[in-house]
Amino acid sequence: MQTATAPAIPANRQKFYDRLSPKAMAPLWEVLKGLVPEQPKSKFAPHVWKFAEARPLLMEAGDLLTAEEAERRVLVLENPAMPGGSRITATMYAGYQLIMPGEIAPAHRHTASALRMVLEGNGGYTAVAGELTEMKRGDLVITPAMTWHDHGQKEQKPVIWVDGLDLHMVNFYEAAFMDHFNDKTQIMSKPQGHSDAMFGSGLGPMQPFSPFGQTSPIFNYSFSKARPALMQVAGANPPDAHLGHALRYVNPQDGGWAMPTIATWLTHLPKGFETKAMRSTDGRTIVVLEGEITIEADGKTFTAGESDVAGIPSWVWTKVRASKDAIYFSFSDRAAQEKLGIYREERK
Repeated sequence: MQTATAPAIPANRQKFYDRLSPKAMAPLWEVLKGLVPEQPKSKFAPHVWKFAEARPLLMEAGDLLTAEEAERRVLVLENPAMPGGSRITATMYAGYQLIMPGEIAPAHRHTASALRMVLEGNGGYTAVAGELTEMKRGDLVITPAMTWHDHGQKEQKPVIWVDGLDLHMVNFYEAAFMDHFNDKTQIMSKPQGHSDAMFGSGLGPMQPFSPFGQTSPIFNYSFSKARPALMQVAGANPPDAHLGHALRYVNPQDGGWAMPTIATWLTHLPKGFETKAMRSTDGRTIVVLEGEITIEADGKTFTAGESDVAGIPSWVWTKVRASKDAIYFSFSDRAAQEKLGIYREERK
């Protein structure tokens, strides 16, 4: 098979280009195809990280260094097509984080927004902006941009969750800041459950205000509320052919996504149900909470069980089948793409 070669650049043009380079200029007509492709072509690959393989390594890391030494003891989920990039998809960071009994991951804050999908709560906690919340399996805990946060465990079992951050978007804009608190933990200025009582009960303050800007004022979306809601919807409605039964996490202030840059949603697929093929411009991360799914993405097939994490690149045809009744959490940069007016999807 012969490979087409690019036509040789005429000598007079090349001389012209050689004069442009020292002046920090380049001819657009020579680079246009790379700048404006006909459609997205992701540099990333679909992949599944098995929790059964990650957990022993996490526990080994727990013996090697403390949470305080590490600041955040995390095994970063690096897309195999981009080693060393600390990316699960083009714009998202993800990792398994561990807090051991009696530990505190010290308080800090940063521009990047963060989410935690709890896998093993065991009485662990996160404190955000002066309010503590207990972490239970399946809870979505949000850390809004530039809010103080620390994590800890007072019980005698480890705490493990999946981190998701938009830090690659922030770093692209060269807009990242980070501060360390003057103590391991922040002072608790609000009672536990305060945010949920004020904003998550269907009621709200008489004079609305937004404590975290465009981010939801609810920072713990508990699985104990989310799962029954999802299953009640599933019991009353047929599944969407492409999405299954899916509910998104909502900001009660405006009805939009709970985070300004990261879309988050919960899906239920009954055993044997397979979604129709779909592709979208957001690179997606899936965390399986219950059951087992088979993912067909970009012509490759993967199986993901409880607490496994899957990364699906942008603009690859994807189908998901439930080998067992399944519930899984997804996050992506769709929220940011929608605000920028560039989100796009296709369905078969």
